[in-house]
Order: sequence, then C-alpha cells, then structure tokens
Amino acid sequence: MTSTGTGTGTGLRRTLGVRDAVVVGLGSMIGAGVFSALGPAARAAGTGLLLGLAVAAVVAYCNAMSSARLAARYPASGGTYVYGRERLGAFWGYLAGWAFVVGKTASCAAMALTVGSYVWPGHEHVVAVAAVVVLTAVNYGGIQKSAWVTRVIVAVVLAVLAAVVVVCLASGRADAGRLDIGLPSGVGGVLQAAGLLFFAFAGYARIATLGEEVRDPARTIPRAIPLALGITLVVYVAVAVAALGVLGAGRLGHAAAPLADAVRAAGVPSLVPVVRAGAAVAALGSLLALILGVSRTTLAMARDRHLPAALAAVHPRFQVPHRAELAVGAVVAVLAATVDLRGAIGFSSFGVLAYYAVANASAWTLDPAPRSRLVPAVGLLGCATLAFALPALSVATGAAVLAVGVAAYGVRRWWAARGMPGGPAERP
Repeated sequence: MTSTGTGTGTGLRRTLGVRDAVVVGLGSMIGAGVFSALGPAARAAGTGLLLGLAVAAVVAYCNAMSSARLAARYPASGGTYVYGRERLGAFWGYLAGWAFVVGKTASCAAMALTVGSYVWPGHEHVVAVAAVVVLTAVNYGGIQKSAWVTRVIVAVVLAVLAAVVVVCLASGRADAGRLDIGLPSGVGGVLQAAGLLFFAFAGYARIATLGEEVRDPARTIPRAIPLALGITLVVYVAVAVAALGVLGAGRLGHAAAPLADAVRAAGVPSLVPVVRAGAAVAALGSLLALILGVSRTTLAMARDRHLPAALAAVHPRFQVPHRAELAVGAVVAVLAATVDLRGAIGFSSFGVLAYYAVANASAWTLDPAPRSRLVPAVGLLGCATLAFALPALSVATGAAVLAVGVAAYGVRRWWAARGMPGGPAERP
C-alpha cells in the first residue's frame, strides 16, 4: 500500500498544474550548474565537452522517462524513495531516500554558498545562511508561493542566458573551428564530464517528489518531466556552443566564471555584472527547489519512521510538511555557515546517480516487455557508469556515506525485530 497521506491532517494539497510543475523542474535544472559546471566539464573532456553533454542528456532522458512512469503510478511525496519501496522492497526505497536526502542537502549548502560568492565575495557564509532562512520561509508559506517565486527566477535566468548566447554568437569573435569534437582525454574524460554535467540536469526529480501536490498526476507528471528536460537541454546546448565558440575548450576549462569570461571575451564586459547577478538568481532558484524536494522526501521517510516521525507533520493552514522544511533548513544553514562544500558537488552527483539507479531498477519491474525495459536498462547502466567515472575522492566519499546509511538501516531493522519501539514501518 502506498502512503499518500490523504487524510486531513497528513495529506498535501494538489494545486500544481503542468505549467507549474515544468517551472519547478526548470528552476531546479537551469540553476547554478549551467554557470559553473561547464568549466570543470571542459577541463575533464577538452574538445569532447559536447559529447559529454550528449551522454549526460541521454542518461537524464532515461532517468526522466523512468521517473515519469513511476510517478504516474505512485503519485505520492518522496519520489524514488516511494518507487523503490513499492517495486523493489523497503531497503531499496530507503537507500534511494538516503542517497537523495544526504546528497541534496549537500547540494543545498553548495548552492547557498554559490549565492554568497556572487552577491558578496568574502562574506559567502553570511549571505548563504540568510538565503537559506529566507527561502525556507518562502517554502513554509505554501507550495503555490514557491511555484510563483520559481517562475520569476526562471524567467530572469533564461533572459540572462539568452543574452549570453546572443552576445557571444553575434560578436564576430566566435570561431566555428573551436566546436570541432575530439577526444584529448579519452572516453574516460568524456564520461567524467558527463557525470559533472549530470549534476546540472538532475532537477526533474523535484517534479516527481511533488507527486502528492500536482493535479491529475497520471497526466501531469509524464508531461511535465520531459517538457522540463527538453527545454533545459536546448538551453544548455546553446550556452555550451556559445561559450566554446568564443573561448575554446582550453580557456573554458580554466575559467573560474565561464559565462562571465565568455561575454568578456566577446567584447561586452559591461554584461559581466548582469551575468553575475543571473548566476546568483539561478543559485537561489536551485536552492529553493532543492529545499522543496528534500523536505518532501524527508516527509515520506518520516511517515515510515526511517526518520523521526515528528517530521511527518503537515501544517493545517499552509498544507506543507513544515517540520521537515524547518529541519532541512536548519541543517543546511549550519552547513552553509561552517563548511565550504564546493568540493562536495562530485559527492552529490554520486548520491543522485545512486538515487536514479534505483528509479531505473524500479521502472524495469513495471512491464516485462523487452521494449518497455530498454529505457530503464540504459538508464541503470548509465547511472552506474557515470557514478564510477567521477573523481576517485567523490566515489569513495559517496560510497562511504551510502554504507553508513545501510548500517543505520540494519541497526533499525534489528531493533524492530527485537520488538523495540521506533523501528521502521513494515510494508506488505
């Protein structure tokens, strides 16, 4: 039985249509990643950057299709935590939820610090904490307010990115020869670039984790996820081509602020402050959607007592998981105030890829027809390949954190088997 929380005190209000769900996905994907991920990806792949982008897009597409099918079948908060639990068993659902909450909490702090670095260099932590507090308050006020704010942010960021593309391609300094594709770092470099770029694609999960708050989820979610992913891919390809055209793979790979450097190289330095402002707004959009998604997965796991049951409460007026949102906001604020998490992007990618591996494995069980299993099979293989193509430190850290989660699950099961209170809820 799927826990959808339809009761008066525990259910969430279904208010989001297709457009709002697409906007939430765009706010998650077209965020700080497009302003920062191109540099490290170009450093890894060189002139194979566009190949890396294509690989990341294929894996993201497979994950999106698997997620859409599962979300239509199980329209409950929690995303792959719910799908893994229902299709594969309690452990796999728990593992997906653990990977998502831990990895995305680190992403929240990284996005908050990104806001700080663009808004007030040298005082990143202060701005980061303030951003977390403000956006947690926005989410607390209700999902419709969050969707409205995200819509504004997406519009601003798309306008900035459009300006970057137009300025670079129309400057006369773009050289089509810089777009020639090669493999200077080999296949491994392309796969590592794809793993880094995947971080910027991963926001469509936010649509699935809001499955309990969309109207007609069987129709809305399968439409919203591919729409959001398709728009994002078009934007990323345009931005990557523009940046490569004026900088080349070498300069792009060593750029601290790739798009700011691109407009400067295009001969329009006056646009640099606008790009910096756009990057800050984009990071705010990512942070808003991340807090939204992590709190919903926390809600689902708390309902099953994998996390404290008190976090499953839904506010009677605002119809949001207010305790989960406050808990997530508090943890992110502490991390943003004390830790530099820029290096945690690789770890976050590892966790997200583990999360989607469970999603694809779950989708594999929906239909035994070989044709229906092709997409989840490619997605599962792609997730595993990209996860282990990430830098060794990211792989080791990610695997260690997942192991801690597995150990915690085992202890709680042992505790429950001995008849102690507080063990995880059983699922038939």
